Amino acid sequence: MHKHGSCRLHFGHIDAMLVQTAIQSARRTILVTGYEANAVLSLLQSADTLQGDLKATIKQDKDWYSRFMPLTEVIMDLVINRSLVKEIEQVIDEDGSIKDSASSELRKSRQQVQVLERKVQQLMESLIRSERSETSILEVNNIDGRWCIRTDSGQKTSFKGLLLSSSGVGSTIEPLSAVPLNDELQRARSLVAKAEADVLLALTRKIQLDVDDIEKILDSLVQLDVINARATYGLSFGGSNPNIFLPDRNNSSTAESLTRNDTLNGPLPDNREWILYLPKAYHPLLLQSHRANLKKVKEDVNIATSVSALDKAQPQPVPVDFLVSNKTRVIVITGPNTGGKTICLKTVGLAAMMAKSGLYVLASESVQIPWFDSVFADIGDEQSLSQSLSTFSGHLKQISNIKLQSTRQSLVLLDEVGAGTNPLEGAALGMSLLESLAHGGCLLTIATTHHGELKTLKYSNEAFENACMEFDEVNLKPTYKVLWGIPGRSNAINIAERLGLPSVVIDAARKLYGSSSAEIDEVITDMEKLKQDYQRLLTEADHYLMQSRGLHGSLLKTRRKIAEHSTSLRLKKLRDVSEAAAMSRSILHKKVRELDASAKKTSQHDKAIKSSRVSTTNNLHTAADNKEPASTNKSPSVVKKFDKSSTVRSAAPKVGDAVYVSSLGKKVTVLKVDSPKGEILVQAGIMKLKLKVTDIQRL
Repeated sequence: MHKHGSCRLHFGHIDAMLVQTAIQSARRTILVTGYEANAVLSLLQSADTLQGDLKATIKQDKDWYSRFMPLTEVIMDLVINRSLVKEIEQVIDEDGSIKDSASSELRKSRQQVQVLERKVQQLMESLIRSERSETSILEVNNIDGRWCIRTDSGQKTSFKGLLLSSSGVGSTIEPLSAVPLNDELQRARSLVAKAEADVLLALTRKIQLDVDDIEKILDSLVQLDVINARATYGLSFGGSNPNIFLPDRNNSSTAESLTRNDTLNGPLPDNREWILYLPKAYHPLLLQSHRANLKKVKEDVNIATSVSALDKAQPQPVPVDFLVSNKTRVIVITGPNTGGKTICLKTVGLAAMMAKSGLYVLASESVQIPWFDSVFADIGDEQSLSQSLSTFSGHLKQISNIKLQSTRQSLVLLDEVGAGTNPLEGAALGMSLLESLAHGGCLLTIATTHHGELKTLKYSNEAFENACMEFDEVNLKPTYKVLWGIPGRSNAINIAERLGLPSVVIDAARKLYGSSSAEIDEVITDMEKLKQDYQRLLTEADHYLMQSRGLHGSLLKTRRKIAEHSTSLRLKKLRDVSEAAAMSRSILHKKVRELDASAKKTSQHDKAIKSSRVSTTNNLHTAADNKEPASTNKSPSVVKKFDKSSTVRSAAPKVGDAVYVSSLGKKVTVLKVDSPKGEILVQAGIMKLKLKVTDIQRL
């Protein structure tokens, strides 16, 4: 809805307390005041506007109905009596007073009151003018609805009246001439009050008819206002949407996991699969304080100050990373004082409660949080000036209550567990308590401590995990970063040495501390160095991975462009070849038509020659008939020879024969013979021509 912009959930102008009072008064048939009626009016108008905006949005695009779910159902289910809205608008003014148009009796009574007040004022002014002198001071007052005159101390007046009050500073007198008018004015005002009461009674009864719907609208808008506040908070601080999941959701022992600790026997099932993932999570109050201080610094310094200078003047709070595996049940956080251990506890606890409340969690990306049924904490906050330090007995009582009330789905936060008593006894008690919580207590326990014995629990129980707060030994300052898998070490002796404590004291302290403890500190130091190197290499690997992903994307883009270019070139070549082929076919068809025309002319010419030859032959035969017998005996052999040659030339050719086409003036090869049609297909160079048998000559 924030992104869409059409349905705005702004209800700051609604007075929920006045609406609630109006609902209670209407149910008991007690007159609703004008202010209460106006509050009901604002409520109904806001609901009507919101519902109308939502309907208009859905009318434009039906998909918004499902996108706004489940708020869509809440808004669309509101029942608004628009006739009641009009009734309140007609009766009650914006300042909560009743309008003159509410009833004719009210208008008449108010007009009568105005007339009487003008008469009384005129009377008082005339009396004052008659008594006024240079030394007298007279004032017109209204006491309990009656007009009177106030005089100075010791001043005497000539008019008679009723003495209402008298003191050392003056007297208040109601003139006798004003008494009838004041009485009549009082009666007129009572009529006005009665008319107003009648109007409010009628309005109260109308509100009474819709009181259930009004109460439902109030509850719905309050709910929407809370949701809007959560969304606005999450957007303003840049939080991320939490992924909340319920462990044992598909487990048959879900109901059993909600039972109290006194009925538990043994550890939780091994098939649990859950994870707590809080990347770069911020404490909400630290981030809010940082923004407020940064805003103040920006107002105090020059506007042209760079961003880096502002960050240096007001450094950004350091976020914490929490990544808990599915086997971990207890996390032991160690480290120096003021290193940020308590802030880590509070950040995790607030993140879990914010997620359950429908708030975005202040983290860099979407977090994964189990559904904790409760969050229990025993935190002795020494930073708070309003609270005194808790005693050891107070800690034990608090922890005892947590142990009794926590379930298998609870989150327990313990600050400085085992502190406040003998170190050996405190460490033993802390170890016993954490082991009890790990094997049948709660879903997750996070504890801070300075006891070195608690660091060793990880190496004997896989349900434990170590973490420590990083410390910069060069600058002797905590970095507030969480190092996972590494137990924190004591830096007191090293810090004392760097701060200039005499070497004699330092050496004695190290001897008392013991060589074995020093060796453990060296191992921890090496582990911290390896952890830091690993983190550095992991950061570099992430950087190179991002670069490789960018290069891979560029390569894919280039390959796609090359493929597109190759496709376009291939299509262009196909178009060019197609155009050239079409042009060649056009030229060939033109040449064929020209050859056909030339062949027809040649055929006609040959037919004329043949006709001439036949005529000549006939003439010769006639001449031979007219000659002597000797000539007759000779001619049959000549004729027979001529006929044989003609028969050979006119016989149909065969496939593969070479024939002569006189119209082309060249030899061609026969490819196909169609005897019924008297046509043949010949190959003339690169061209294939279809000709008549009569158009060729056998060779």
